[in-house]
Amino acid sequence: MSNATLFQASTTAVRRFLLEALRLTGGTPYAQGETASPARVLKEIKRLECVQIDPVAVVERNQHLVLAARVPGYAPRALERLLAQGRVFEYWANGASVIPMEDYPLFAGVRHWLRLTPSFASKFRPVTDTVLSRLAAEGPLPSRAFVSGRRVHGWWDSKTAKTKDTSHVLNELWFAGQVMVVRRDGAERYFDLPERVVPADILRRSRQMDTADANAALLEKYMRAYRVFDIGDGFRFGWRKTKVAERRETVERSVRAGLIVPLQLAGVQRQYFVLAEDLDRLRRHEADARRTRAVPDHPIRFLPPLDNLLWRRERLADLFNFNYTWEIYVPAHERRFGYYTMPILAGNGFIGRLDPRLDRARSRLVVRLLHFEPGVRPTNALRRRVRQSLEAFAAFHGAEEVEL
Repeated sequence: MSNATLFQASTTAVRRFLLEALRLTGGTPYAQGETASPARVLKEIKRLECVQIDPVAVVERNQHLVLAARVPGYAPRALERLLAQGRVFEYWANGASVIPMEDYPLFAGVRHWLRLTPSFASKFRPVTDTVLSRLAAEGPLPSRAFVSGRRVHGWWDSKTAKTKDTSHVLNELWFAGQVMVVRRDGAERYFDLPERVVPADILRRSRQMDTADANAALLEKYMRAYRVFDIGDGFRFGWRKTKVAERRETVERSVRAGLIVPLQLAGVQRQYFVLAEDLDRLRRHEADARRTRAVPDHPIRFLPPLDNLLWRRERLADLFNFNYTWEIYVPAHERRFGYYTMPILAGNGFIGRLDPRLDRARSRLVVRLLHFEPGVRPTNALRRRVRQSLEAFAAFHGAEEVEL
């Protein structure tokens, strides 16, 4: 790519643009006034393109923390209602994610890519037939409804096979798009057939959609979700596993077509891109950054480990000078900041880290570690703001007090 195609921008402007695009400016996170309607929550999911799901419940689950940080009055039941009403669906985007239902056809290529292999289909055919026939006859069923004494190696099993063969088959059928999650009870998923979950017109359009067209539309959705992206993340780029040569060719073709624009960022070696449609917004932030270095006084937010802003750890380091590891997978004796470390966002940067735990029995939010980043002065005013935000965060969880 020639230098003539590059758009020069400061990291300050790109940070502010990215925070605005990912809905992390303004508003009152964790507000406990009027409860946000499912329609309001759906609007936010559409703006974000998708929200990642995770079952870990040290505090509230990731998907709910993402939305609570952005939607005043958010309550988890709003998302549960959207799923039960078929207005969103769960599938594999940036990991397991909640996605607006109208985007179902865009994942036709992913479902084809994750289809059951011949060897799997042959090995598990009796179990698969049983699962599908029961769902067809009985309607939505959870994994526990299928009794089996046979254990196989599931996704999270190590040396010992611990997963029921029926649960393993359900997961693989979900990846292949042959079953869908129709509702949740906590972390428990209820499965049903796509014909009973996806509206007929959307299902028909999905089955008629050309795979190449679906992949192209999905790539645009990915770009809108990331807003500032690079080609280094092979597992997630375009939400399909692709080789670096294919990613590079795709990006160069998109640049020539005028869909995306490469960025030139002072002091950043990695090549980033933005959508051409976002250039005006980026120019506005660039002009604002030149006029003033003042950081907007945005509310303090505690971001969960799989928040949309945190998806690409390299981007955090390049743009925010913030190195983050989710230490849930780090051996306990090697952890620096805690099991469920949550970055603390204030203004247009990160000021610290938080390791919370919800003590449900005592209705208490326990903060096991509160760390301010080097260079951040923990003034009395800042401490008060953090404390007030913690109290609001605790109230969102239904906790009556904070133990710091």
